[in-house]
Order: sequence, then structure tokens, then C-alpha cells
Amino acid sequence: MKKKGKKGRKPELSTTQMISLSFLSAILVGAALLMLPCSTVPGEETDFLTALFTATTSVCVTGLVVVDTFSHWTLFGHIVIMLLIQVGGIGVVCLSAVLLILIHKRLSLKTRVLMMDSFNLDSIKGVAGFCQRVVRDIFIVEGIGAILSAFVFVPEFGNTKGIYVSIFHSISAFCNAGIDVIGPDSLCRYSGNYFILFVTMMLIVLGGLGFVVWFDVANAVGAFFSKAEGRKRFRLHEQTKLVLALTAVLIVSGAMLTFLAEMDNPATMQSMSLGAKIWNSFFQSVTFRTAGFMTVSQKGLREVTALFGLMYMFIGGSPMGTAGGVKTVTFFALMLYAISFLRDREKPVVFNRAFPIETIRKAVAIILISFLVTSLLSIMLMFTDHSILMTDALFETFSATATVGLSRNLTSSLTPVGRMIIIMAMYLGRIGPISLVMFFRGQKAKKNLLISAEGKYYMG
Repeated sequence: MKKKGKKGRKPELSTTQMISLSFLSAILVGAALLMLPCSTVPGEETDFLTALFTATTSVCVTGLVVVDTFSHWTLFGHIVIMLLIQVGGIGVVCLSAVLLILIHKRLSLKTRVLMMDSFNLDSIKGVAGFCQRVVRDIFIVEGIGAILSAFVFVPEFGNTKGIYVSIFHSISAFCNAGIDVIGPDSLCRYSGNYFILFVTMMLIVLGGLGFVVWFDVANAVGAFFSKAEGRKRFRLHEQTKLVLALTAVLIVSGAMLTFLAEMDNPATMQSMSLGAKIWNSFFQSVTFRTAGFMTVSQKGLREVTALFGLMYMFIGGSPMGTAGGVKTVTFFALMLYAISFLRDREKPVVFNRAFPIETIRKAVAIILISFLVTSLLSIMLMFTDHSILMTDALFETFSATATVGLSRNLTSSLTPVGRMIIIMAMYLGRIGPISLVMFFRGQKAKKNLLISAEGKYYMG
């Protein structure tokens, strides 16, 4: 007689797997919507790969496009892209949780843990309120950005289209997507409009600072303007101080390098006034790290500019924001650890606070895996078309994995295989290469059960 076996349980998905699959689901839904006839203007065709590429670049807030967003898609297609950018910027998990809260549904413990992991928080305490505040503040900042942008776009495009373009631009800039519906040359025609450059840069930077930094600064400012007792509590968290300092250093240093390299370049800034050169140097520095908007030709950039641009792309924005890259704090932690080693100090210290060793280990893993994955994808991309120059391939893949969105006029000419490689790069950049490893690792990781004796290895 055949014995009945115990009914096997279905293996539960880890939070990393669920977050990764949520982005993948949004991409596939977006691709399906973009393949609808009403998404494409008459006379144009949208195949599955084009729709998939566009949905991926929107959800992953990257900005690389294979067809011109301005002329290829209808108003419906533009709205789909804008919503995908918003979903990608906020996060599928966070947005879903807020919708459940709005319809008065109780959030389960599993949902709260998922929300905690999606924002890399330390505790589930107050995670629902944190998520609601994130969504609320995003809409407020994007609304202000749209109103300010309307001062430029409404006079140019008229009331209806001008308001629509302003909303699209504000969402795309804050989410660090870099996609626009203005024209085929991004913001190049606004290189002399300092107001729109300033508004765009502020939206990009605010999106890339991270939500924890926002709330910390807001709380500190609120305490400062409260009663005398509150002023004593005017203290910024070390994370906030570090992020603000690193952001300022990266923006200023990137602007200085861009100005020195491009000020006499006839393909970019030579014909500009001194003021325009300075403004566009700052804009290029900001967009290098996170956004993907451009005011000068990226193909026209000198090799040296493209080379240091790769480093700024790789670093990206700050943790828990809409920007990509390995993140400012991650890169700084590893650099500080190297300096501490050279100075024979046990732990790196900044603002009188030591970096935990676990944080350093995570930084090493993130930077090493990200660099190796990006380099491998660059090699694969060059294999798809032997005419692709190394600088252009590196620029494309670093831009994709860091979800930047800048290109040296390569994206539209990629082969189908090349497009799939960039789709993979953008997806990995949004969820993170380490998340992919954890995705296949499963819920539980096997720990070392055997303690091995230390070996003797030589370096240097």
C-alpha cells in the first residue's frame, strides 16, 4: 500500500525576491500597455523589444531610449511612461502599501517587513507612517517642481501642453529618470535658460539625497524654529551630514572638471558665454551621477570628460533615494577604510562615529560585484557589434547599471542582442547586483558550520 507523503510546503519567497519580482511585474505590465496600438503614433510601429526596453528604462528610472519619446509615442503612451517612472521612483512595494492604507486595509507583518527591506530600514516600527510620508512629500516636491517649470514651458507650449510637459518634466527629474517629451535633443535648447537648469538640478539632487536625509533635515529645521528647548535638539544625524557633504563635494568637483575639460571644446561649450559654461558644467556634474538629462552633446564630450564621468556614474546618488549607482556613502566607506588601513587605524571614523565592520564588508561586496558586472556587460556589448568603441560601450553600460540614462548616441543603433544586454543592465542597476545573487540564493543562506584554520596568503 502506497504511503501518503507529507504535503510539501511551497517555498516562501524572500523579501529580496518579492521586491525584484515587483519591479519585473511592473516592467512587463508597462511593456504590454506600450504595445497597444493607442500608445504609438500613426505610421510608427512598436515591437515587443522596443516596448520592453522603454518599460524597463521607465520603471528602472534610467532614461536610455531606443526610439524618440517625443515623436514615437502618443499622449496615452506618454502617460504610461510617466506613470511607470513614478512607480519606479517611489517603489512598487511602497506605492502598493500606501494604496492599501488609503482603502483602510490592515497591513500584514509580512508586508511591513517587505516595506522595511525595500527602504533598507532597521526596524518595522513606524514603517507604514514612513512610507506614507515618502509618497506625500514626493508629490509635494514634484508639484512645486511642476509649478516652477510651468513658468518656462507654458509660455512656450501653451496652457494645456505646457502644464502637461511641466508635470512630466518634474516627475522625470525628481525620479532621476531623464526622459522628456520636449524634443529630440533633451534640454540642449535650454542650455542658456538658467532658471530651468536650476529647477531641474534641484529636483534631481532632492531625489538623489534620500528620504531619510529629507526627514532628518526637516525635523532639525523644525526643532530649530520651535521653542528654546527644541533648539538644543538641533542635531543632524551623521548619515545626513555625510550625505550632504559628499553630495556637495561631488557636484562641485564634477563641475570643475567638466569646466576645465570642455570650456574650449567646439563640440560642447566653446561658443557659450562664461556664465553659461559655469551653469552647464554644474548641470553636467549633476546629471552625470543620477539623471540623464543633457544640455550638451554627450558624443561631443572629450575622452577625459567621458572617463571621469564613468566614475561619477558609478558612484551615483545617496542611499534610500531615487538615484542609482553604488551610492555615495558606500563608496566613501570603502575609501575611508583604505585610508584607515594606511594610517594603521582599526576602524574608519567620520564625524566622531565609526563605520561598523559589517557596513564595510557590504560596501566591498557592492562595489566589487557592481564593477565586475558592469565591466562584463561592457565586454558583452562590444561582442554584439565590433564597430562599437570601448569608450561608448563603457559609457552606455555604466550609464545603464547606474540608472543614469546618458548615451553617446549608441542606444538607438544597438542590435537586438545589445538591447537585451542593456535591458539586463538597467534592471540589475535598479534592484542591485547583490539583490540578484540573493534572489537565486533563496530565503535562507547556508552558514559556515565548520570553522577553518586561517591560511597564510601574500598580497602586494
